[in-house]
Amino acid sequence: MPEVQETNAASPPQLRVGVLLMHQFTLAAFSGFIDVLRLAGDSGGRSRQLAITWQVMSLDGRPRASSAGIEVSDITALQAPENFDYIVLCGGNDYHQRMPSDGLYEWLQRAVDHKVRMLGLCTGTFALAYAGLIGTRTVCVHWNVLDSFRQQFPGIRAVVDRIFVDEGDLITCAGSTAAIDVALYLVERHCGRDKAQQAIRHMMLQGIRSPRLPQAHFYNDLEGVEDPRVRKAAHYIEQRIDNPPSLESIARYVGVSGRQLGRAFQAAVGESPMAFYRRLRLGYGCWLLEHGHSSITQVALDCGYADGAHFSRDFRSRYGVTPSRFLKRAGAPGDAS
Repeated sequence: MPEVQETNAASPPQLRVGVLLMHQFTLAAFSGFIDVLRLAGDSGGRSRQLAITWQVMSLDGRPRASSAGIEVSDITALQAPENFDYIVLCGGNDYHQRMPSDGLYEWLQRAVDHKVRMLGLCTGTFALAYAGLIGTRTVCVHWNVLDSFRQQFPGIRAVVDRIFVDEGDLITCAGSTAAIDVALYLVERHCGRDKAQQAIRHMMLQGIRSPRLPQAHFYNDLEGVEDPRVRKAAHYIEQRIDNPPSLESIARYVGVSGRQLGRAFQAAVGESPMAFYRRLRLGYGCWLLEHGHSSITQVALDCGYADGAHFSRDFRSRYGVTPSRFLKRAGAPGDAS
């Protein structure tokens, strides 16, 4: 065994990753991504950078604080991008602002010139769009920032119907736990399935999720809806999917009367705010049944219902089939109890 370890240590890395932390980066996406590299890059969870190497950077080499307030201090200034196979831009809550320096644009362009692949993690895709590096490619963003991305970059096709998109030289990922999946995807591609399975076992996961797995559908596409009151109200409803808001609370959040909000919704989407909410949470329930492992009763509670019977009645009314029958047709893993 010691001879094998020495041979591995002397071998060149199979995957070299440079991670650039943006201001207020998302901690879950960053830590999940790095932990996959750490666990796959060495045996026994010893964290040595053998099969995989990574370097965490910031634009100025100074520590970066995550959106959770936790700071990463073991960090360097920008390194030569040609030393990496992938440059990963890890974004977070600072996506509304343009990148702070032309030097970053130039560094990213240098990476592209050296055929280094790019990966937009969470809202890191915004930085790639600001740098003009997306072109006609399709990108994946988190459902929570889709409206903002479309407003800032109307010429770029952004989707939320999957957890990440690989366009060959550019990968974009919704972030959060999907960062783990995209990291496993890279490990399997460059280091083999055994290395990916090694990380999966350590992280107590069931496997690598497909990139085409849709994001949880408690998001409603409002492309084409111009009324800011409707968009703001819809965003509020999305955040309260498991805690039914009253029409009055939605109206107060937007700053209008309930009657005004109802008229605005009817004109913009053809239904009332509460009908919009009911449709949204039933769509979420449908997604949970198809992709989750919970009982019908638990799905009902997660969608804001008081019990499974009420959820089942509404589900059948909308989809023409009971939740238990839907599970059997879909071959989904949920327990029909």
